[in-house]
Amino acid sequence: MKSSRPSDPQPDRVRDYRLLLERWLKVCVPKNGLSMGVFAEADGYPLTIVESEAFDPGKPSFYVSAGIHGDEPAPVEALIGWIEKNKTRLGDWNLTIFPCLNPWGLERNIRFDAEGRDLNRCFNSRKLPRITAQLGVMKGRRFDIAACLHEDYDARGFYLYEIASTRPHLGEGICRELTRIMPADCRSKIDGHRARGGLIRRRIRPDMLAGHPEAFRLHFHHAARTFTLETPSEESLTLRISLQQGFLMSLVEKNKNS
Repeated sequence: MKSSRPSDPQPDRVRDYRLLLERWLKVCVPKNGLSMGVFAEADGYPLTIVESEAFDPGKPSFYVSAGIHGDEPAPVEALIGWIEKNKTRLGDWNLTIFPCLNPWGLERNIRFDAEGRDLNRCFNSRKLPRITAQLGVMKGRRFDIAACLHEDYDARGFYLYEIASTRPHLGEGICRELTRIMPADCRSKIDGHRARGGLIRRRIRPDMLAGHPEAFRLHFHHAARTFTLETPSEESLTLRISLQQGFLMSLVEKNKNS
């Protein structure tokens, strides 16, 4: 009997950075209110930023990044797919999007950059031009919500980090909604942190890690609420993409109602 589950996207397609840029260029047009620019070059690739053409102080500001780890393709595909599906709603938000922060790694299915660095431990560094350029773009910007999209080979379901200086917290409600798509990681301790229902709510200090993740930088300098979503790399790519897109929609809807 043939399975009714949709087939996964072709791996070559979701790892094709040139194709990814073409898709982003198609949605970054005036009628959608988005523009795309190059903020740096690294490892022979242009690094791009997508943002709303006009800032409206009456609308929520939303930061999203994907692909900082090259062996995590679902967030990169989910993000462009989510934008393509919501073209008529893009004017509802002030958007700052980094579609793929490590294209060299994405095309080679490697976590690190070409020099073997984990870029998600470099956001307190001023020695990497690509990070310095990204931080320069972000300087002075504040976001109602920031989301970093990730995957984890050890995950037993999705899990979510929430770092929030603003109440009410949104994590529990988001996790409940996402369990309609995929079970949450049921472990009581994930990556060394206490978890409940797939949610890890952390209080962080600058001295916690020698190298700062992107989420630390966002929390300390830019965002009222910062989330990092992890989907299980061993699950089907189609399901992981669906979960990531469900997360993005849940975030914007819950922020609207908070």
